[in-house]
Amino acid sequence: MKILVAVKRVVDAKVKVRPLPDHSGPDTKLARMAINPFDEIAVEEAVELKESGRATEVVAVTIGGAKSVDVLRTAMAIGADRAIHVTTDDPIEPLAAAKVLAKIVEREQPGIVLLGKQAIDDDAGQTGAMLSALLGLPLGAFASDIEFTADGRVSVTRETDGGTQTVSLSLPAVLTADLRLAEPRYVTLPSMAKARKKPVEAIELATLGVDTAPRIRTLKVEPPPARKAGVMVSSVDELIDKLRNEAHAI
Repeated sequence: MKILVAVKRVVDAKVKVRPLPDHSGPDTKLARMAINPFDEIAVEEAVELKESGRATEVVAVTIGGAKSVDVLRTAMAIGADRAIHVTTDDPIEPLAAAKVLAKIVEREQPGIVLLGKQAIDDDAGQTGAMLSALLGLPLGAFASDIEFTADGRVSVTRETDGGTQTVSLSLPAVLTADLRLAEPRYVTLPSMAKARKKPVEAIELATLGVDTAPRIRTLKVEPPPARKAGVMVSSVDELIDKLRNEAHAI
């Protein structure tokens, strides 16, 4: 079985992002970039499934400019066998990304499509669900555990607001990785050197015949308000009284 893993290049999670002077968007010109953390978890899970004999090949795919190849190299350093780079310098919204990935899925015919549950740049969390709908495939969103069953299905434990839920899905299926699905391994220099020898196929976005016109208009980007300083209390009673008063004030 082949596993296709979608990855995205985002600002490193440790970097504080600031808005542009005109507040038209975030200033990422000089920011350190990295693979989206949830996508990295998805890659790790795919590689572990291959190492356990459940998968025969792991293919990483990304959409973006020339520098996006960096996240593909990271995915291959973790253990992906090859990569596909859909090249474009235009911003890609979730629906457009889902349409592009649908084209790649149709060509590659994977048994499982794995994505991070969301990208930390916009926190939309929409691409996996949209991809599932476009392909007409079952969806296991926010997966924290994946198990294969004797009847050829996959059992997915997923995180919900009320706890966890286990669903049984037929294959092929689209799964999105939550935080607890896997712990990404440390990428070493030798593994990065090996990754540079693995094949990366470049596909121009225009050749896929996909409508990626923007459907979202950003009005203004502002930093979050500064967090107020905490208050020390001397007793539980004082804490309860303060919480009650603040609740009433709100």
